[in-house]
Amino acid sequence: MIFITLSGLIENNSNTPNMNKTIKILVEILLAILAVILVVAIVRSIMKPVQFNKQKAYRESIAIQRLKDIRTLQVAYKTVNGRFCSTVDSLKTFYETGTMPVVLQVGSQDDSLAMAHTEALRKANRKITNEELYQRYLNGDKNLVFSIEHKVNVRDTLFRDRPDLNLDDLKTIPFSGGTPVDMTAVIKEVSGVQVPLFEAKMPYKELLKGLDNQLRINLDADQRDKNRFEGVQVGSITAPNNNAGNWE
Repeated sequence: MIFITLSGLIENNSNTPNMNKTIKILVEILLAILAVILVVAIVRSIMKPVQFNKQKAYRESIAIQRLKDIRTLQVAYKTVNGRFCSTVDSLKTFYETGTMPVVLQVGSQDDSLAMAHTEALRKANRKITNEELYQRYLNGDKNLVFSIEHKVNVRDTLFRDRPDLNLDDLKTIPFSGGTPVDMTAVIKEVSGVQVPLFEAKMPYKELLKGLDNQLRINLDADQRDKNRFEGVQVGSITAPNNNAGNWE
């Protein structure tokens, strides 16, 4: 059996010009490959946070829209019930079956003729109600000025421009694999007054699931250093903020 080593080959052929040229070419190729690998590694290290931030912004935009929709439902729910609720299922039921008051304004107080006509009707019949004025309005008397509160179906009032809205989506954190939104509702004393409060949270740990974990850990640490929640949040049960989102 014969063994040939590269060192032996070089030694045995050290005086061979062609062999020296071949070795030189091999070394140059190896150096070129190493250079390419190094460039690729540098580019990846630069692009990794860029891609992470791009995906973070995209996911946050979806999460924020869901939290805005939750806030819209919560505010309407509180208008009717005097408090917020703690589950999206309750908000969904409220949307599908509930009613809410709306104020209908008929006419304008800047319309002097309509104001005079309305005042004349009120003087002629001091017991006339806005409901009766509304009936006159429906029967064709458009020369009136009054306001009246009506109850309308929630689903006929909210999200009328969002026919594709799926309320079931509001239950979960997007891109998390089904993790529920962390939502809480309480009534808390603030400056001696009982105030209904709510908050809904989507932590980055769930929202950014599947992205570079170390970059996500760094992001959480940065948020904590700034005394901010590590994710997106609307409302607060610890620091009342008029139902603001932490992205606003």
